[in-house]
Amino acid sequence: MAGKHTVAVVGSGNWGTAIAKIVGENVAQHSDVFNKDVKMWVFEEEVEHEGKKRPLTEVINEKHENVKYLPNIALPEGIIAEPDIVKTVEGANILIFNLPHQFVGKVCKQLRESGKVSKDAVGISCIKGVEISKDDISLFPYTIGEELGIYVGALSGANIANEVAEEKFCETTIAYAPKDDKGVSSDTIKKLFHREYFRVGMCEDVAGVSLAGALKNVVAVAAGFADGLGWGDNSKAAVMRVGLMEMKKFAKTFFPDVRSATFTEESCGIADLITSCLGGRNRRCAEAFVKTGKSMDELEQEMLNGQKLQGAGTAEEVFHFLDKKGKTDDFKLFTAVYKIVYQGLPPDQLTDNI
Repeated sequence: MAGKHTVAVVGSGNWGTAIAKIVGENVAQHSDVFNKDVKMWVFEEEVEHEGKKRPLTEVINEKHENVKYLPNIALPEGIIAEPDIVKTVEGANILIFNLPHQFVGKVCKQLRESGKVSKDAVGISCIKGVEISKDDISLFPYTIGEELGIYVGALSGANIANEVAEEKFCETTIAYAPKDDKGVSSDTIKKLFHREYFRVGMCEDVAGVSLAGALKNVVAVAAGFADGLGWGDNSKAAVMRVGLMEMKKFAKTFFPDVRSATFTEESCGIADLITSCLGGRNRRCAEAFVKTGKSMDELEQEMLNGQKLQGAGTAEEVFHFLDKKGKTDDFKLFTAVYKIVYQGLPPDQLTDNI
């Protein structure tokens, strides 16, 4: 591709806005490579700001801050909040997808039908989830790519959004290996995301990166149960070890080309598992699930300020898929998480079932 690259961010939640901040900083720093303006799609809603109800996009563009989902963090001036998703992607050749996985299908349908996604575009999915039916597993980079007719890689890592936004050092993993990069090389992708505080490691294992980012959320729910029960660090470490083994086993069983090293050597694997089991929304909500007796749906509403809880939903999808395959007994931790959340298995029976 001749000329500079134009970047768009599809999604503006906590993590989406943190990624937009990084991208905005880098397009400004590398102005010889990227156009300075980055449109960020924002699902329009009214927010209370300075005593008035105003559209969120208006506030973001005026204050250069996502006051609802990433408050008190300044955004680069080149980040432009856009409520129209089609206008967001129009003219962009690097698309960054960062929205709750429940909305991916609807968004892709809207973009496909618009005809405004460039055939010369490539994408990066920052979505930590998988789409699982009883019969099949779809990884979001593949799903988005097939729907839009473009190549999509994956970004995932030990990246709690608020810490990233506060520029506390961390690592991430980007899997990117298109047969035709449309002029967007791996070096260009690294340049778009790498900061001194956000260290990027590149690899080619899109499936491994995607699965690690999704399955660790299920393990984090189990770790939250252990915390809610007051079991201590030894118990949680055991849950994490078993969980990592099941993550690798699941990936290798259903995606044989996945690299085992992705789970043990990359930020998207062991590091993301650790940070999710120590902090993160899935662990916090699972701890509250044990202590309060409330459902995960109630806790999502009360604790997450409009964000979505991924771990419980992924556990449900994984269970039904494994049940159809007759393999629930091969993944005892994943199965126990499902039964605790949805079938009333007492949380203190977690270790009896792994």
